[in-house]
Amino acid sequence: MYKYLSIIAISFTLLIGCNPTNIKDAPEADYDPEARLKALNIVLPSPPQPVANYVNGVQAGNLIFLAGKGPKSPDGKELRGKVGKDVTIDEAYAGARLTAINQLAVLKTMLGDLKRVKRIVKVLGMVNSSPDFVEQPAVINGFSDLMVEVFGDRGRHARAAVGMASLPRDQSVEIELVVEIYEE
Repeated sequence: MYKYLSIIAISFTLLIGCNPTNIKDAPEADYDPEARLKALNIVLPSPPQPVANYVNGVQAGNLIFLAGKGPKSPDGKELRGKVGKDVTIDEAYAGARLTAINQLAVLKTMLGDLKRVKRIVKVLGMVNSSPDFVEQPAVINGFSDLMVEVFGDRGRHARAAVGMASLPRDQSVEIELVVEIYEE
């Protein structure tokens, strides 16, 4: 019986062209990430500029690969130090959220309109951790939670949250991501 139900389910899925992520090929009329940012009282800063020989993001087909960014405030201050020693989980969570805002600023600059974001696909969250710190996912939740607040289900993503012995400039968090976009 299970075999026949499986065949029927697969056939039906192929017949109707089921999209397992429930995300359509064009945004719905009420999809407006920039309005969500306003409702959250978030103003996107000018994107942080690369400090070496690389670019903020590269588009390949309908995917954008964003370079790692950290928790840098518009005034230039960065959250620095080892999480679990110099920086609390709550401070690092806020730093990951600030990093999300910086990455959204890069996306906005690249796309012109955040409505073009079809899906946040993959996030790599790196946490400058003391040797005994094991709560990296709690830190990177600051990034992930904001993606869902801004993009709804489109903000849910695959993710890795890993500890690092150090990060550039001793920043507490660095996060890179892959984004799927709607074609213009």
